Amino acid sequence: MRISGFSFARNATRLYYPLREAILSILPLVDEFVVAIGKGDAGDETRASIASIDSPKIRIIDTEWDLDSFPRGMENAHQTDIAKAACTGDWLFYLQADEVVHEQYLAVIRARCEELLHDEAVEGLLFRYRHFWGDYHHYLDSHGWYRDEIRIVRNRPDIHSWESAQSFRRIPGFDGKSYRQQEGTFKLKVSRVEAEVFHYGWVRPPVLMQAKNKALGTIHHGAEKAQATYGEVPAPFDYGDLSLLPTFTGTHPEVMSGFIGKFDWTDQLRTSGGAATSRPLFKHERLKYRLLTWIEKYLLAGREIGGFHNFELLKR
Repeated sequence: MRISGFSFARNATRLYYPLREAILSILPLVDEFVVAIGKGDAGDETRASIASIDSPKIRIIDTEWDLDSFPRGMENAHQTDIAKAACTGDWLFYLQADEVVHEQYLAVIRARCEELLHDEAVEGLLFRYRHFWGDYHHYLDSHGWYRDEIRIVRNRPDIHSWESAQSFRRIPGFDGKSYRQQEGTFKLKVSRVEAEVFHYGWVRPPVLMQAKNKALGTIHHGAEKAQATYGEVPAPFDYGDLSLLPTFTGTHPEVMSGFIGKFDWTDQLRTSGGAATSRPLFKHERLKYRLLTWIEKYLLAGREIGGFHNFELLKR
């Protein structure tokens, strides 16, 4: 059995993405790691950061992003597919630049891949998610934030990244461009693996958090709209009242120790005052979703009410 890791990034170091840590977190598990690195802005050191790992397992593909040909976030999916197409494993383990796997799960993941290797009905593996918010001590456990996602897929040419690269679909006869198409696409049949992805996409110094939001806004809505929304120099992001969120009492992946050691924005966070007023409310801050979360937790024993799932979960 052979496992490939893959990812993509652009301006990862400039925007405080732990891409290096993401790769290192599963490097002991995979036989190779392919990463598509787009040409970044002046001063970005993403490529050098990944090259410095100095592992024969790592292959870097240098790319140029084309937001005109792949608008509305589809360049993310395009870049994901570039890296995926270069993988040689039986299983392909995808991590985005802000997703890290705890070392305690590596043996569990390998065993599950071995167990299901010859079960051709299983097209992918489903992971639990933990979304950290503001710092490394608080996380989101709210209706409206995805609980599970596909992160391992079989190495099949008709499996493609989908929409803005959060997930995957089987797309027979794919034209190489229409990543947001729904007609003629099929949700993957997946089995669960008892492992968790730590998502650090919302843990950054507030100024860099808003800079990242502007970068994503550019990818999804164009530079003009992103400029109008966030301005030339984005104001610091307000994470809201962190006291309203659950506290994380576990351990973080060892590879994150350096990033966690750089944490220095406590004085820019709040533990009182309620939700932010300087930006639109996120789902976990809205009354409707807070009520749904309470019902799910305390009346439904954790079962989710409705919600979209981009997979078909198999009972095996």
